[in-house]
Amino acid sequence: MVPAVSVHNISKRYHTVDGEVPALDNISFEVSEGEFIGIVGPSGCGKSTLLSIISGLIKPSSGQVSIFGEKLTGVNPKIGYMLQRDSLFEWRTIYKNVILGLEIQNQVTPDRLKHVEYLLEKYGLINFRNHYPSQLSGGMRQRAALIRTLAVNPDILLLDEAFSALDYQTRLAVNDDIYKIIKKEGKTAIMVTHDISEAISMSERLYVLTKRPGRIKLAVDIKFGIENRTPLSSREAPEFRQYFNKVWKELDVHV
Repeated sequence: MVPAVSVHNISKRYHTVDGEVPALDNISFEVSEGEFIGIVGPSGCGKSTLLSIISGLIKPSSGQVSIFGEKLTGVNPKIGYMLQRDSLFEWRTIYKNVILGLEIQNQVTPDRLKHVEYLLEKYGLINFRNHYPSQLSGGMRQRAALIRTLAVNPDILLLDEAFSALDYQTRLAVNDDIYKIIKKEGKTAIMVTHDISEAISMSERLYVLTKRPGRIKLAVDIKFGIENRTPLSSREAPEFRQYFNKVWKELDVHV
């Protein structure tokens, strides 16, 4: 079966007035369709740069990314990107925010709008469609941002510190919420986060990067002996602490 995402020998170097700065070095991995992958590493190790390369927003210095077997040459409509902030426009209603991607891609069709209505109804925002972002909680805003991403029907979701702006309690609830939505919609996901617990609780496989230039130091398959796994239930599983200790031991963190 062709992987949803194939990252092959990716390296990235930036040129500055002080010379060449290596950000990533020889990164390779594959993501199967429907899989949820986590990436952690020290600050500045190139995690977000890697996501930007996979999204097609920036080009690698060497190496190749393939999406469902096709070489990535630029921004790909099969890929959706969720950033640290929800980036909702305060002057647009939730409905208008959710259809923004469709407007940009000139895909505002009856079928697409019907799908938007379905997503709003299914994930509890239909009664808030005419509200403005300032009238919603942080968790609801993040759900609206995800629905906006899903509205253009991407196969792959990239999550770049997508929950870091939320307070801890809201973040735990939103982790569960977003995970269930992604799984229910059958999407492939790659998540970058500084939060080890978040990465372990949401991922089926986790990559630990070294400090800059980022290299893959450790790959861990995350498996819990529980039924109907969710991020919250994963945190209570007996294996959770073992995974946490294993990942923490490999992180190059200096304080």
